[in-house]
Amino acid sequence: MTQETIQTAAGQRWAGRGTGGTTRPGKRRTGIVRRPKIGMLFVMPAFVFVAVFVLFPLGFAIYMSLTNWPLIGAYHFSGVHNYAALGKDPGFIHSVLFTLLYTGIVTVPILVVGYGLAVLIRSNRRGSVFLRTAFFLPYVIGLPTLSYIILLELQPNSGAVNWVLARLHITNGATAWLVNTNLALAATCVLVIWFASGLTMVLLLGAMQGISDDLYESADVLGASWWEKERYVTLPLVRPTIALSLIISIIGSFLAFNQFFILTQGGPGTSTFTVVMWIYQTAFVQLHVGAAAAMSVVLIAVVGVISFVQFLLLRSNT
Repeated sequence: MTQETIQTAAGQRWAGRGTGGTTRPGKRRTGIVRRPKIGMLFVMPAFVFVAVFVLFPLGFAIYMSLTNWPLIGAYHFSGVHNYAALGKDPGFIHSVLFTLLYTGIVTVPILVVGYGLAVLIRSNRRGSVFLRTAFFLPYVIGLPTLSYIILLELQPNSGAVNWVLARLHITNGATAWLVNTNLALAATCVLVIWFASGLTMVLLLGAMQGISDDLYESADVLGASWWEKERYVTLPLVRPTIALSLIISIIGSFLAFNQFFILTQGGPGTSTFTVVMWIYQTAFVQLHVGAAAAMSVVLIAVVGVISFVQFLLLRSNT
């Protein structure tokens, strides 16, 4: 049982049905007058928007990264000093390592949970609409709002989490979740997985619903099991969407800020500082805007490389 066998059988079933009619070749459109100047006028608003809100801020950030720009006061050109100093900044190095750890923890569970939810609700059985809405609702509410809710529920003596765990005789009901690095990281990861799985579910569900029923019917004729249909039909055809979901999750993890800023504020100490939080700390607390701009440029470059990998993955599977 292979993917090629199933697709060949599906093609034979489709060919046997017949079209029941003939198709007429489309007529070549003639007399189209190209108006490049008018086209440029239509494109100009989008170009101006990108230039003002993307290209100019990016260029200005690169320029700032080459100076000792303070938040208040004069500045002078310092070349690549800020970039050379990044390798000697223990706070930045720790934030990079912590961000990589956090990304490695949440990426695969978001995909697995999202895929499982998509499989659960892709059939139009009773209650699937309700489940689809319930699973996607956390993403609609937004991560900052959910973070504030979880902050209240994780309080040692008044939160619902400790109350439930105490009734289940798992803890004594006074666990301080956010003052321990491991517990704070675990709670934040669970929150993010719950939040982001809904988006992954919607993306994969759309890809699954675009798969022709003929492939599944042919697999049934060939005696394929549920797992074989998932392995040889569903997974190969939703692979581009899986790649897209992974890249979105990875980029979102690299840019993590709201959840840690609200829940832990980088603590205890600086143990839960992400890269974006350290950039914020450097720019608006330490007032070293030039160094923060250099960190931002490096982060943009990393995200750009990931986006380029996304393009390659999607192109190679279409």
